[in-house]
Amino acid sequence: MADLIREAPLGQLIRYFTRNKFLKYPEEQDGFQIPWSEADIEKTDKPAPQAKEARNDAASSIGSDRSDNDPELGQVTLTRTTTRDSTRQWTEERQRAEEEGAMERIQSNVIVPTKTADGVILVDWYTTDDPANPQNWSLGKKIYITALILLYTFAVYVSSSIYTTAQVQVMAQWKLNYAQGSTILSLYVLGYGLGPLLFSPLSEIPAYGRNIWYISTFFLFTILGIPTALVDNYAGMLVLRFLTGFLGSPALATSGASLQDIYSLIKLPYAIAVWAAAAFCGPALGPVLSGFATQAKGWRWAFWEIVWIAGPIFIAWFVSMPETSSGTILLRRARRLRKLTGNDKMLSQSEIDQGTKKFSTVTYEALIVPLLMTVQDPAILFAHVYTALIYGVYYSFFEAFPLVYIDIYHFSIGTLGVAFLCMTVACILGLITYCSYVYWYLEPDIMKNGMRAQEHRLVPALIAVWALPISMFWFGWTAKEDIHWMSSIAAITLFAWGGFVL
Repeated sequence: MADLIREAPLGQLIRYFTRNKFLKYPEEQDGFQIPWSEADIEKTDKPAPQAKEARNDAASSIGSDRSDNDPELGQVTLTRTTTRDSTRQWTEERQRAEEEGAMERIQSNVIVPTKTADGVILVDWYTTDDPANPQNWSLGKKIYITALILLYTFAVYVSSSIYTTAQVQVMAQWKLNYAQGSTILSLYVLGYGLGPLLFSPLSEIPAYGRNIWYISTFFLFTILGIPTALVDNYAGMLVLRFLTGFLGSPALATSGASLQDIYSLIKLPYAIAVWAAAAFCGPALGPVLSGFATQAKGWRWAFWEIVWIAGPIFIAWFVSMPETSSGTILLRRARRLRKLTGNDKMLSQSEIDQGTKKFSTVTYEALIVPLLMTVQDPAILFAHVYTALIYGVYYSFFEAFPLVYIDIYHFSIGTLGVAFLCMTVACILGLITYCSYVYWYLEPDIMKNGMRAQEHRLVPALIAVWALPISMFWFGWTAKEDIHWMSSIAAITLFAWGGFVL
């Protein structure tokens, strides 16, 4: 438990204000011994054979090390492990390296770091089962961290649509037309659509890590919920809604990367699917949570609910959410080792990668290069545009529901919120569909045929893509007084299922 708190924002603040007197790392405790010595580094075999280089490179790309007694290659000494490179192409070699790396992490073998030609010692994990390595964290710790990420994501996404059932009252109080009332929802979505362009690249800079962006923005997100519930003019509401959406965007920008930090690439699809379910169900449950409350207490109650939801989650995050970026963890370890040994040549790989770069260069690579990738790669551009279209249509239903189920079917505000549960049902069905695909088809296919091209993962999309136009025609043609409301609800369920799977 102490380790969990030490890595959390609360623990880091305690260490800062007490000058590291409390919650010490192993390197700061009396009697700590580095598992390897300079002599071990000098004795490390140089990676001469080409095959060995390829296998060690594959292993390093996924954050694991290899310790072989291969008769053809001779004995391989465990050397440095670099942070997993999520951009490296999938290959059978990489798949095999991950499987072997997972088995080796069960053992406790010392990892001897690499010494470069200019004398730099590359700081890495101490052992194959180093508890500081997020890939080695216990299943219970991983589940707890995943739960925090899911709750955080849910809080941000539920805040987008929780306004839906309050819209009619807001329009009446400030004498707004429907387009003006809808803008309050749209600006929130615009905010957390633009935020990832900033926070996602910044979270990949090891000197900062991920947690600093999570906790600072989530704190402001929670605090701004108070003036949003109290604001008394339309312009102020627009500004506050955009800012809260923007500050909540690390849930979209970085949560997937945090999950990738702690789960192996074989099991990552399950974690990503569950996280996507939290993001998908959040907007669907927003009107459910606020529907009867706004009907009884007024529109401000919906925004107070955002504070009540986000507040406890922020406290839990502040107290117990550790840093997950391997690059950042190793960078901090290198600093402690330099202080312990007085050897300024002990550096992490991330420090070397960015140490000689100007701040402007680091910023350019973090912020501009992802945009250039989108513009210059037609496949990425198409995926982004198509996803944006699906997302836009999904959120348009939050504006269409009051027009259909209040104006046509005469639902109350509270009952309108219940109608959104069809999207939650679709999300559950989509989660079952995708996880079944991964478990029954994708994993066996990988084991049998090795890793294929990334496009092979799009098999479910070939089916789900048809659900979108079919469901929209269905909804548009059956939302009439002489047709039962369940028909249009079924159409929305089909659309949400297809959108989730895609």
